[in-house]
Amino acid sequence: MFRQFRSEVADALGDALASLDLPTDDLGIERPPDDMDATLASSVAFRLAGEVGDAPPNVASEVADAVDVSGHDYLAAVDTAGPYVNFHAGERYLVDTLDAAAADAGYGALPDRDASVVVEHTSANPTGPVHVGRARNPIVGDAVANLMAYAGYDVDRHYYVNDAGRQMAVFTWAYERFDESDLDAEPARDRAEYDLVRYYRKGNAFLEEADPAEVDAAEAEISAILQGLEAGDEETYERVGEVVDTVLGGMKECLARLPAEFDEFVKETRFMRDGSTDDIAARLKETEHAVYEEDAWQLELDEWGIDKNLVFLRSDDTSLYTTRDLAHHEWKFDNYDRAVTVLGEDHKLQADQLDATLELLGNDTDRLGHVIYSYVNLPDGKMSTRRGTGVMLDDLLDEAIDRAREAVESRMDDRIRDDDLTDEDVERIAHQVGIGAVRYDIVSKQPAKAITFEWEDALDFEAQSAPFVQYVHARCAGILDEAAAAGVDVPGVTAAAGSDGAVDADALDVDAAALETDAARELLREVARFPAVIEAAADDLEPHTVATFTREFADAYNAFYRECPVVTAEDDELRAARVALVAAAKHTMANALDVLGVEAPESM
Repeated sequence: MFRQFRSEVADALGDALASLDLPTDDLGIERPPDDMDATLASSVAFRLAGEVGDAPPNVASEVADAVDVSGHDYLAAVDTAGPYVNFHAGERYLVDTLDAAAADAGYGALPDRDASVVVEHTSANPTGPVHVGRARNPIVGDAVANLMAYAGYDVDRHYYVNDAGRQMAVFTWAYERFDESDLDAEPARDRAEYDLVRYYRKGNAFLEEADPAEVDAAEAEISAILQGLEAGDEETYERVGEVVDTVLGGMKECLARLPAEFDEFVKETRFMRDGSTDDIAARLKETEHAVYEEDAWQLELDEWGIDKNLVFLRSDDTSLYTTRDLAHHEWKFDNYDRAVTVLGEDHKLQADQLDATLELLGNDTDRLGHVIYSYVNLPDGKMSTRRGTGVMLDDLLDEAIDRAREAVESRMDDRIRDDDLTDEDVERIAHQVGIGAVRYDIVSKQPAKAITFEWEDALDFEAQSAPFVQYVHARCAGILDEAAAAGVDVPGVTAAAGSDGAVDADALDVDAAALETDAARELLREVARFPAVIEAAADDLEPHTVATFTREFADAYNAFYRECPVVTAEDDELRAARVALVAAAKHTMANALDVLGVEAPESM
């Protein structure tokens, strides 16, 4: 409803400006300040004041007088507040919002766009366990994929596996070179990546500390592995593949705990074996931007404002990661309408070089989007896996669950809901809240800003954290259970459901006009806004704005909860309307949390 209302406002305002012979290219439509009683406002008077030659408040009044609200479903009135032109939705806006959101458990999802998108994220080198510093990639990446799916795209989630670089050659050499007896410690966990990472660390230590002659011999073996991959030697692929697949199997188990799951693990050797990497190198050599300098083929990208050359082929004709990634991206363009990649800040230059080179090769780079994020730190500082000093994501998730369990158990006596939680219930809630706290705290921040994860903030039930917003969903579920037990019709429970799980809005038999309090009507306006939040967040690739919405929504819901009794409402009509509003709020919060990859508990 909000999206339709916004469209009506844009049409009406555009027509008004045209009738005044004023430019319509920038309408300035936005959410009004909190102290302004309007559904939408326009700041267009600021922009037009100079052109009209009058003060913005006077321009706003002239524009408002020219707006015709007739013929619109939701736009009911226009007025001004200083320099703002304010637009007010009518009663039908709230009625239709309540019907739609209460009746549809999938409320907020946008219509099918008939467009495909591949979201590539995580793509950590398979050299060992996932550590906390890079946890932002699977968490943000999974949320971006969820967001695009809610926005109507057909989404595939890919993990790009670096199985052809020097790190994997070193890992393979070390795994074949050393025995268990050569290793310094037992694996930190009984899982494949924790076991094998010890060989990788041993290999790196050997290359740094061993006798120079032994290091030279080792480097020759490592170089032979790289050459074998480049030459398409099947035995070399199998040797490297054994290590890669084993480590990756353990990493998948860790990521599934978030959860972050993938439709496909795409190996970079795929683009070496099918000849597409060679094709990329040959095409790049033919461009006017290619130069052979310092024993390597490079691209000069000054035309794109990039000072550092892109090296795409070594003197021994071996390709680089970026060369293979160029082939990978052209494959994406052949198979998907859009491609989104989630990358750490240390890959920003690489992303710029990739975009410029893809454009040089004749690709439409408007189809490509990047989400660049900064790393996550714990209060003790940054972490590194190369020497085994990092804090692993598994450790963070275990501690999150333990801390959440303690928090849930400490709050048992303060619970308002009259139900008995079993040990299994407590464990379920501990997992939902603990992992939810980690995900929410990380995804709720703007990706480009560095963050330090703080337990006290992430697990604060009273602050604007995951437990704070999850508790809204649990409260909604409790009220609806109570209403159903009292014989009140509850959308989705006692109303007639269709084959798709949606409920016939006509079966609700409620009147939104009965919602007479400001708190109830403000909550319904927040419900109405949710599909537009999804649309804007998907357009900008910004899932953190959905997290912002959940906090604002929680504030609106808690005001309603404090002021508006539901099951004990004074008459049947009001009770039915408030129950429907709680159902609408439950669907809204559940789906907003689903976008973020945070579970929505039925009880807490």
